Amino acid sequence: MRRVIVIGAGHAGVEAALASARLGCETLMFSISLDNIANMPCNPSIGGTAKGHLVREIDALGGEMGRAADACFLQSRMLNLSKGAAVHSLRVQADRVKYHSHMKHICENTPNLRVIQGEVVSVQTDCGKIVGATTAAGVFYPCEAVIIATGTYLNGLCHIGEYHVKSGPDNVLPATKLTESLRDLGITVRRFKTGTPARVHKRSIDFSELTEQQGDGEIVPFSFENEGKVFTNTVSCFVTYTNEKTHEVIRANLHRSPMFSGIIEGVGPRYCPSIEDKVVRFKDKLRHQIFLEPMGLDTEEYYLQGMSSSLPYDVQEEFIHTIKGLEKAEIMRPAYAIEYDCIDPTELTHALEFKGIKGLFSAGQTNGTSGYEEAAAQGLISGINAARFITGQEEITLTRDSSYIGTLIDDLVIKGVNDPYRMMTSRSEFRLLLRQDNADERLTPLGYEIGLIDNERYNRFLAKREAVEAEVRRLKSTTIAPSERLNELLISKGTSPITTGVKLSDLLKRPQICYSDICENDLPKAVTAEASIIIEYEGYINLQIEAAERMRKLEAKRLPEDIDYADVRGLSLEAAEKLKKVAPKTFGEASRISGVSPADLAVLAIYCKG
Repeated sequence: MRRVIVIGAGHAGVEAALASARLGCETLMFSISLDNIANMPCNPSIGGTAKGHLVREIDALGGEMGRAADACFLQSRMLNLSKGAAVHSLRVQADRVKYHSHMKHICENTPNLRVIQGEVVSVQTDCGKIVGATTAAGVFYPCEAVIIATGTYLNGLCHIGEYHVKSGPDNVLPATKLTESLRDLGITVRRFKTGTPARVHKRSIDFSELTEQQGDGEIVPFSFENEGKVFTNTVSCFVTYTNEKTHEVIRANLHRSPMFSGIIEGVGPRYCPSIEDKVVRFKDKLRHQIFLEPMGLDTEEYYLQGMSSSLPYDVQEEFIHTIKGLEKAEIMRPAYAIEYDCIDPTELTHALEFKGIKGLFSAGQTNGTSGYEEAAAQGLISGINAARFITGQEEITLTRDSSYIGTLIDDLVIKGVNDPYRMMTSRSEFRLLLRQDNADERLTPLGYEIGLIDNERYNRFLAKREAVEAEVRRLKSTTIAPSERLNELLISKGTSPITTGVKLSDLLKRPQICYSDICENDLPKAVTAEASIIIEYEGYINLQIEAAERMRKLEAKRLPEDIDYADVRGLSLEAAEKLKKVAPKTFGEASRISGVSPADLAVLAIYCKG
């Protein structure tokens, strides 16, 4: 029997189940409600800064999120275009209902995958190995691997002011019994918290008072499979701001917020604070930006991004009505905070398998992360590794210099988290190597090797790679002579004219010059964009390649598996405790553990030499 059970059908669960099934394993995906498969209980969007990188990496490996985002988007924008290529990030507004329906349909029609409505309440092991899982209805399902992807449903508790109810997102029943089973297995369970803003009715918004934010004219798709296809924006988003009156209402009612009254015990996200948290923490800010985003084409709901809250309904209504354009806003769904159980990710390996339980994997917000994209990335890796585990293949792990997914997982299992983790470009020391334009170059060969990229797509990838390499060679070898037209262009761009022949690549390295200024051809936009970046940032890219090589050498120095850190004389007490808990496999992993100093590493190196 080769069966994988996935507990949860959010963004992590869906990617995990699809990967497992597509790799030939019988896969059962359980959801408390099939109406919440791939639900977007918070922001109706996919991507954003660093998150867009994750989506393109998921797609490059053969995951589903990028294709689904392209199929269900309403508006597309490339963020951070005024900055360097390393931080350019795609973000789309998605039709929330359509996205759910699309993903549900994909899952229902994937061979080897069964979608089952039911709550899994316990996981069974024998001699430290997974043997099955049992539902609340008392049905036992034997299996060889289980992936926990419970999101925010595990002992979910929602707060709206003084109103508290046991619930998952969107008023769906929570999973209330699985936590006990996890604790019985020796797994550390913690309590985190997140939240979401109110939704308001379109007819009650005064759009004449808002600033319209349109999508890009030229749309870049998320999926590399869709390069060259034409996409069209169908909606706009809008911007407004809070003001001092808004802040006064919030400050006057902080005692009614469960966050500030001590009722909420879970740790909230540092980089996505509630509006009351913003008002308290950033007292010098006179206003906070609010984005109004449509939830879909077949609904009148608008999402108020930037106004997550746990304040009572009447207070939400009062402070929303102080905002320009929202003076008569009708709340359709109030904002709420939700507490939920999650695990300590340092108990996982880089394959997202629990260190002491063979065949038990974990992915998504269950691991202490925040966001659909982070969840989907973990789901994909856990699904791949669960399938490889039960088929006797070596696990797949990604390195920090190969991907943001590798950085995400390494941060989780080596550094751990004290609050919900959000991916940011600043978390990667190799972000110029990990651009979203070259995610296919970095990961599609691996996706093909694993078996999630088919021959047709892989051949297209090879053709594109050859085209990029050929264009880079052409730019480096082609000399352009001075001309009146060229020099007029250079002067108009604010750069000096040329008096002798110059390589196209040297001109392209001038920050004022872009590819279209000096080249005219019929090459695909994806090819010319990547070739341009390779030329423009060549020196910096080479420096990061050298840094990555140094890190790889450190990663190659393995630590003894049976090392007892208490016996290593000279190690600080904190370092010994952290090393014992995390159990790093290499010096590279040990170097990234918080509390392990360079002096500790030197002591460790001497000890290992003997």
